Amino acid sequence: MRNRLLAALILAAILGACSGKSPASAKSDSATAAASASSGFTLTAAQKARLQIVIVAPTLFQPSVDVTGTVAFNGDKSTQVLSPVSGPVTGLLVQVGTPVARGAALATVASADFASAVAAYRKAESAYRQLQRIADQDAELFKTDAISRRDVEQAQTDAAAGAADRDAALQQMRSLGVDSRSIEQIRSNGAVQNIPAVIRSPITGTVVERLITPGQLLQAGSTPAFTVADLSTVWVLANVFEGDIATVHRGQLATVTSSVSQAPFTGTVDYVSALVDPTSRATSVRLVVRNRNDLLKRDMYVRVSIKSNINRSGILIPSSSVQRDDENLPFVFVEAANGSYGRQRVTLGAHVGDRYEVLAGLKGGERVVADGALFVQFAESQ
Repeated sequence: MRNRLLAALILAAILGACSGKSPASAKSDSATAAASASSGFTLTAAQKARLQIVIVAPTLFQPSVDVTGTVAFNGDKSTQVLSPVSGPVTGLLVQVGTPVARGAALATVASADFASAVAAYRKAESAYRQLQRIADQDAELFKTDAISRRDVEQAQTDAAAGAADRDAALQQMRSLGVDSRSIEQIRSNGAVQNIPAVIRSPITGTVVERLITPGQLLQAGSTPAFTVADLSTVWVLANVFEGDIATVHRGQLATVTSSVSQAPFTGTVDYVSALVDPTSRATSVRLVVRNRNDLLKRDMYVRVSIKSNINRSGILIPSSSVQRDDENLPFVFVEAANGSYGRQRVTLGAHVGDRYEVLAGLKGGERVVADGALFVQFAESQ
């Protein structure tokens, strides 16, 4: 009797171990079931009527990189004008905002450099004329065997050297801003006491800065006098972060928007820097932008959208679909086959207009809440 009772107890323990669950295991299963039940929730017909649902599917698109930028003068079409001579400013001939052509006079300077250049030219011109006259005379004498060939060649060499000195002196005067009319006057030995040195514009454009005042003493080659820029195009300098730089290349089209105009400006990527800023971890990208009606001004902040020239296939969802959780991670609401709604974590890629590329988290055919996602999030919390 005792042996049968012991066997019955052992059998009961074995059966309990095989089919029973511990309290901890039972609690865990209960939590899992509860979590599964809370992953979806339903809305009333009136609430559903306020939603817009989109069915996602792979599509071809051109990704774009949206960043901010600042406007700068086009460095290829702008320049700071330095004074070519030393001396005090005697007159200002243009004001800021004045359109000027290449070679236009900007200011006059009383300069000893100018007087020295005129004197050097006159000496070089006189010496050249004398040497050329000797060379011509020697050539005539050689024809009658009055002098040797060696003397003729030496005279011709001296005349050529004199011409080179004259041309160098002439170029020196031109570099000091002397115009052709004044040079002709000097060549004819006319008076030059009233001819001032002139600061001239090296390019065609607009005077955007005046950096000198009347009477200011200038130093040749070092004193900035004006800034002249062609404002038909400007540079826009933007910073692109590492995650987007692979899609930005020279020659890509871009649009630039600013509060100064409702219509966007068009531009082209001109340069992508080879360096990354160690502080911001961004790469500098330069765009050449057509400056319609001169609306874009230097140092103005603008918004830049750089369009990729390579088609890509992927899933796009409206920006209004994307919500953020407590950890600032993106998610969307997906409508299930039974009409319930649940959160679905997504990984976002490029911003394409008013849509986001989804790299992971969605597949073709799923129904995603577009307009009304914020309302669904509120309804979920009730």
